[in-house]
Amino acid sequence: MNQEEYRKIISLAIDREIEAYAFYHAVSDISKDKNLKYIFNDLAEDEKKHRLTLEGFLTKGLETLYFSESKDYKIVDALPTPSLTMDLKPLEGLVIAIKNELEAMQMYTQLANASTDAAQKNIFLELASMERGHKSKLEDIYTNMAFPEVW
Repeated sequence: MNQEEYRKIISLAIDREIEAYAFYHAVSDISKDKNLKYIFNDLAEDEKKHRLTLEGFLTKGLETLYFSESKDYKIVDALPTPSLTMDLKPLEGLVIAIKNELEAMQMYTQLANASTDAAQKNIFLELASMERGHKSKLEDIYTNMAFPEVW
């Protein structure tokens, strides 16, 4: 993979992070639940940090980052994705967010698998790990809200 292809992939990833940021802010804006507003604002800030990290790769070059592995519960993978509406329920917002994180995680994993450069592959695996961490965090929240009788 040449330098220009590398830059295009990182630019695509930046675009996806910007979309995720906008999505989380939109959900936060229409949510009537204070906790859901907080969660989605927090996720938006994480996506902003991801964008800045990726932009740093374009301007500074490759850096080595390390992240711990996160669990993937696959809780909502089979659930249909609800529509983003003004009457969005907290659980529906969480399902949308989890599915978005799953998609981002899969995209970064595919980019890692297509990379022939070890450092570049590592970057995408680390980004996938960050998105897996978001998904895991959201799934924990979803489980506590969807199945409160377990606790």
